[in-house]
Amino acid sequence: MGIVGAFIVPHPPMIVPQVGRGSEAQVERTIRSYEAVASEISALEPDTIIISSPHSVMYGDYFHISPGRRARGSFARFGAPDVSFDVEYDTELVSELIHICGDEGFPAGTMGERDPALDHGTMVPLYFITKKYNAFKAVRIGLSGMALTEHYRLGQFIKQAADRSGKRIAYVASGDLSHKLQEYGPYGFAAEGPEYDKRVMDVCSRGAFGELLEFDEGFCERAAECGHRSFVMMAGALDGVSVKPRFYSHEDVTGVGYGICSYYPMGADESRHFLDVFTEKMTERYAEKRSACDEYVRLAWESVESYVKNRAVIKPPKTLPEKMLKDRAGAFVSIHKNGQLRGCIGTIAPTKKCIAEEIIANAISASTRDPRFDPITEDELDLLEINVDILGEPEEIDSPDKLDVKRYGVIVSCGFRRGLLLPDLDGVDTVSQQISIAMQKGGISPKDDYRLERFEVVRHF
Repeated sequence: MGIVGAFIVPHPPMIVPQVGRGSEAQVERTIRSYEAVASEISALEPDTIIISSPHSVMYGDYFHISPGRRARGSFARFGAPDVSFDVEYDTELVSELIHICGDEGFPAGTMGERDPALDHGTMVPLYFITKKYNAFKAVRIGLSGMALTEHYRLGQFIKQAADRSGKRIAYVASGDLSHKLQEYGPYGFAAEGPEYDKRVMDVCSRGAFGELLEFDEGFCERAAECGHRSFVMMAGALDGVSVKPRFYSHEDVTGVGYGICSYYPMGADESRHFLDVFTEKMTERYAEKRSACDEYVRLAWESVESYVKNRAVIKPPKTLPEKMLKDRAGAFVSIHKNGQLRGCIGTIAPTKKCIAEEIIANAISASTRDPRFDPITEDELDLLEINVDILGEPEEIDSPDKLDVKRYGVIVSCGFRRGLLLPDLDGVDTVSQQISIAMQKGGISPKDDYRLERFEVVRHF
């Protein structure tokens, strides 16, 4: 049978009465919607319920699928130890999913479980579902720090495994919306919060899953959303399928957004292979940007392409501007894929004969030797964006007051340890953030006797 229904639900523990102790009354619409969804899941009589949870085990570059035959959990840490769960896992479906991911070389599996206990992102949905229906096994899947496109891909593999299983499967995408909707909320307010909730609920209420992939990661981070990757994974599990969407409710009275929607498969629809559409669109966009880039970025591109395809190091073309062939400077080459960093290597001071050679060396290193990432492969080249930053001479300063996160980069030094952060980076909004990140990169403690330098950059796109 495969997936017979999919649902977006939130997971605030306070809507469990034993936890909320009366405070749950302020989100009564969410509770009523949750109860309606639980009734619908019961009517579907699924053999298995897949739950993707932001609060399960999470890694930056790997998707964790909970192992074993069963798992337990309770709301003890929320003051309600008597509300507990004991679920049996669908080991057959997990095995099939891992097999598919393995064949695809996709980073997902059951390794690295740090805590087998059920998380609240899983238990809140179970609280409502198990009041109506218990004849199911479960599969619990965590999110990762990888791009939205990779979450969609895992969803596609989930669909394959579900289709092969012959079982009736319900998908529950657990996730709150923005955590920054009200000044009085526990996380405060950000303008991106209400904007995110309005936009994501519009997309989800229409079942326009392709638009989920177009959310900027920086925007999502500033909105402090919780469930976006979970929703994208669910979208992948419905890839190529027409759905009947239903919007139940959205509330923001606690300062955190709670949205509930359902989706019923209505048959194959070739127009809804959203990852293919998105990839084609992004490939065209990146090709346009590449054709319009300047000599600095073009040189970085040629260096990456030559080395990734042929392991060949190019020589600086003689047609480059004289400044690139004669001047010396530190340079950083940053590579992004689908809006996420894919590699960044640079030099604070010049190490080569000229800027052109500096760019060539750092472009190769950024694409193949950044220790945070696997080397870039040839099939990724069409989905990359490259920036080049040429650094000015560092200038020692005696106070953070002389920094400006938009204008100046910072170097924090203590003995032989140095940490650098470029200026005008997404998500770095204050000088204290900038210094703190640079210190972490250099392994420098706030208690150390460190010194500060600032520098300006010329950024090339």
